[in-house]
Amino acid sequence: MAATLPPPRLLPSGDSAVTVEFSRTIDDAANERVLALDKALAASPIDGITETVPTYRSLLVHYDPGKIGFDALGEKLLALASQPLPPATKARRWRIPVAYGGEHGIDLEDVAKALNTTPDDIVARHVAGDYRVAMIGFTPGWSYLSGLDKSLHMSRRQSPRLFTPAGTISIGGIQAGIQCLAAPSGWHLLGRTPVRTYQLHRNPTFLTEPGDRVTFFAIDHKTFEEQDRAAEAGEIIAEQVVA
Repeated sequence: MAATLPPPRLLPSGDSAVTVEFSRTIDDAANERVLALDKALAASPIDGITETVPTYRSLLVHYDPGKIGFDALGEKLLALASQPLPPATKARRWRIPVAYGGEHGIDLEDVAKALNTTPDDIVARHVAGDYRVAMIGFTPGWSYLSGLDKSLHMSRRQSPRLFTPAGTISIGGIQAGIQCLAAPSGWHLLGRTPVRTYQLHRNPTFLTEPGDRVTFFAIDHKTFEEQDRAAEAGEIIAEQVVA
């Protein structure tokens, strides 16, 4: 599948960064190439690169122009990007609890109405999904997930909210997401998880990483409150599945 994608494009991003773009649309095959290039740069650093930022379809590479120029860096990046993908490794897998609907998922009923079904059916479809963390961004720990069932694809809200609570589990467009911190959002809120995908003074600070697999399971609101207190104290809460 990845072999059918066109060669990546190099896009100048200011005077000290370059974007290596693998696709113009959200695509798992392109995302695999993004993450492969990011790992290749971590394994074989190029002198002058200061930071890399992987996204769904591109890798942003920050560099020191006093150490390496755009043309020389671009040549090295394209050479690395053209290498075959490494053999697939077994991804980490997380099971994440979610309290759906009610005060924790205020859009669940509206989503069900929009899709001509019931809230229970929306929950069933959502928990049946096998998701992949494509990128982390927007706010710390915000996990963008591919793999949303096509029957749950829907446009984002016409009027974004200025505030949505920490732990929100939402859908928007063709994506699903885990929102760690309170933030604005134009996505549809299905529920909340007590899991902190980011917690500053915990080890590890970030729980999920690009390439991880995620599934969800439903919990009641009392269990949410109990697990939320435990998570606040530093417990991981999410279940890591060992194959």
